[in-house]
Amino acid sequence: MHAKVSVQRAAALRGVRSVGGGRAARGSRGGAASGDAGGVPGADAPRGKCDSPEQEAYLHMWRTYDLLKALEEQVFDRHDLSAQQYNALRILADAAPDALPTLALAGRLVSRAPDITRLLDRLERRHLIRRDRRADNRRVVAVSITRAGTALLDELADEIVACGHRQLGHMKPSDLRLLVDLLRAARAPHERERPGDA
Repeated sequence: MHAKVSVQRAAALRGVRSVGGGRAARGSRGGAASGDAGGVPGADAPRGKCDSPEQEAYLHMWRTYDLLKALEEQVFDRHDLSAQQYNALRILADAAPDALPTLALAGRLVSRAPDITRLLDRLERRHLIRRDRRADNRRVVAVSITRAGTALLDELADEIVACGHRQLGHMKPSDLRLLVDLLRAARAPHERERPGDA
């Protein structure tokens, strides 16, 4: 899978160079703040310079993700949290009072966690989760959210809503629904390659 991702990114970078005419600009908070597209084709860019329509669409999704991710990182950095850790806490909160097996939790994360154990180690050190081995099967580790974890989610709630408005509040609800449908269609064939929901 890593090789596949590397090929995709290499192809994307070739597309960025062909459109921008120079070195590919990596995403950064500075780029997000200035609105500089870094060579990625924008609404007014000449068409037909990417290798394919699929590559052009992928470049736009990649650039959009980079810009929107920078906004949410500003929120999570204030709480010494990563987006993936927050996602794990939300999943555990939804499952409460039940606990989830580690692999079930990993399968429900929005993005893959190459090292789910390390992610949970960090949350446990902050007393935001707890892990217990099931009495009926000692090989299965069940993960649950703690009161401290729930309190952190409550503290973050308003900031997360405000972040969503900053990210996509400029779009009409009907356009957002259309965007969601298109993104689901784009990833549908690939969802079968990973366990759990996206």
